[in-house]
Amino acid sequence: MIYSERNYRENQTVSDVFILEGFSHLNELQILLFVVLLVIYLLALMGNLLIILLIKMNPSLHIPMYFFLVHLSIVEICYITSVFPQLLVHLLVKEKTISIAGCAAQMAIITIMGLTECCLLAAMAYDRYVAICHPLHYTTIMSGQMCVQLAGASWFLGISVEVAQTTWLFSLRFCGSNHIHHFFCFIPLVMKMACTDISKNEIMLSAVSVLFILGPFLLIVLSYILIISTILKLPSVEGRRKAFSTCSSHLMVVSFFYGTSLFAYLVPKSTSIPDSDQLITLMNTILIPLSNPIIYTLRNKEVKAALRKTAERTSFHTTG
Repeated sequence: MIYSERNYRENQTVSDVFILEGFSHLNELQILLFVVLLVIYLLALMGNLLIILLIKMNPSLHIPMYFFLVHLSIVEICYITSVFPQLLVHLLVKEKTISIAGCAAQMAIITIMGLTECCLLAAMAYDRYVAICHPLHYTTIMSGQMCVQLAGASWFLGISVEVAQTTWLFSLRFCGSNHIHHFFCFIPLVMKMACTDISKNEIMLSAVSVLFILGPFLLIVLSYILIISTILKLPSVEGRRKAFSTCSSHLMVVSFFYGTSLFAYLVPKSTSIPDSDQLITLMNTILIPLSNPIIYTLRNKEVKAALRKTAERTSFHTTG
């Protein structure tokens, strides 16, 4: 009996593991990449933990913007930790396998953190909009309850949408090759391994991505249109400068997040992606968790002042 290519593929059910082939072609350079990525991973962890500790230890930073920044740092820690430990291990071992359950967990965490970050950045944009466009009502509008609700909604959307998406994807039967030409469980590549026709599901996935990723981005753009129009109406140059400086760090983070993410993930949805695109995705995975602490530490006077006070306090207790 002659089988068509699809019938043959459907009869070749994958094993209970996937093989992540990302960077396996580098051979001896994998050790060097391991060292570099380990240092970067530790720097990103320490940077985000430092931001969290600074905000918790300094009452002057107990305001809405830094409340959201704590959540953003938690997201970055979870995001980079969902990818890097597995990648670092795979750079040292020959068998670069991940269980299907592990792949599902990794994908869920990556997508949850990505969507939650989009929503948190939108919440931070709303905070800056209220601070600049409605300063007299800022404390009333951005109350503690409102901040908790916005952060809670961000996490709820991220978790509910992406858990549902991951559960749906891994309820499919996989067949054919179990090799993934990437260093983590990349949704388009895993989806292509499903035995059934997924064209309608791809459309639905794209629609969800547009709704829940482009939606927060449009809210951010709208907020900044209103912010900029308000700033331009201020009578003094110094007033405009101070108003813009209060949202410059957030604007840089938003530009960096969406810019690098679009550049990294607008790749062909084929069974494999070029090695150059893997490097771009790796840079995106590294730069976003690493850049946020740097931007908020170097460009924010309040955070720098809190860091200086904390260092002086620690030095005093040590010498005392």
